[in-house]
Amino acid sequence: MVPQVGLRGGVRPCYGAPMRAVVAARVGGDEPLANLDISDVPEPDPPAGWAVVRVAVASLNHHDIWTLRGVSAAPVEPPQVLGTDGAGFVERYGEGTTVGDWPAPGTRVLIFPVVTCGHCVACLSDEADSCRDLRTLSEPPMPGTFAERVAIPAANLIPLPDSVDFGAAACLPTAYLTAYRMLFHRARLRPGMSVLVHGAGGGVASAAIILARLGGCTVYATSRDEAKRQFALDLGAEDVFPPVRESGRAIIAATGGRGVDAVIETVGEPTWALSLVAVRPGGTVVVSGATGGADPPAQLRRIFFRRIQVSGTSMGSRGELRRLVELCATGALQPLISGRHPFDQAREAFAEMARGDVRGKILIDI
Repeated sequence: MVPQVGLRGGVRPCYGAPMRAVVAARVGGDEPLANLDISDVPEPDPPAGWAVVRVAVASLNHHDIWTLRGVSAAPVEPPQVLGTDGAGFVERYGEGTTVGDWPAPGTRVLIFPVVTCGHCVACLSDEADSCRDLRTLSEPPMPGTFAERVAIPAANLIPLPDSVDFGAAACLPTAYLTAYRMLFHRARLRPGMSVLVHGAGGGVASAAIILARLGGCTVYATSRDEAKRQFALDLGAEDVFPPVRESGRAIIAATGGRGVDAVIETVGEPTWALSLVAVRPGGTVVVSGATGGADPPAQLRRIFFRRIQVSGTSMGSRGELRRLVELCATGALQPLISGRHPFDQAREAFAEMARGDVRGKILIDI
């Protein structure tokens, strides 16, 4: 098997003829969407061990807005191709790749967007998510999926059954994979347990509600918006609350005086106090984002007196993403799509996400 080619030593895809892409033409400023452009960029010319995927559908994440602001794991050097998630067809492999080890050209695939160095102890021990050189697509030096073609390590190709639509598949790698890992790996939820999900309506939050219900868990949710609280109920939440500390008593009462087994925390400062009040003693608060602020008071006394576990996470593993694809193939999982836009309306898609009036994932047909 061809080893995965990663980032260490400056290894990255080379480039050739031009293609269209959605890029961060600049970064910073008060209006991040003013930095977005659709322009020509060089087409990928991959090294050995990499593949070129002709992208059919990509999905948006708030990660893309942060990139436009210039917030990334490495300094953003415009033009930076945006987009973390995508699905399409294998087009070709880099020269020197043993193609028989990987999906044949023409195969329908989902892209696992996490690229690691491929050489460190973590990568070699099959714990690649512990790699210190980990990057996701669209984080420099990696281009993203909002382009006609994208280069990716061959090991990151996940074959798609014909029964799984490209749009459904493109929803999975960031939002659903992150939610899956938060619920079942970090929080170790099992059927009959309970979970509180903040920010109902967002991509990770709506995915968490859907997956937790699919896993036999009781779900409670919060949102500042009454319509989004109703949306959470429509997805299967048992009850909904405004995201204020005072809601903690109601959540504890709803769980028979115990508190929830876990909290899915993606908001940060506005919901942190409620998370620590609502979780049961010995329960887990899993954090994968801080869209409302990253530095809440830690409340360490509450954490150690009540033996609360705080667990950070981001994305998930290739195996977990394959399991999500399998759930889609069986019909058990149907990712929620809020909107779908053609490539030349990428700006409108970004504006829809930035307004926050979404009910699931937003797709771009490449």
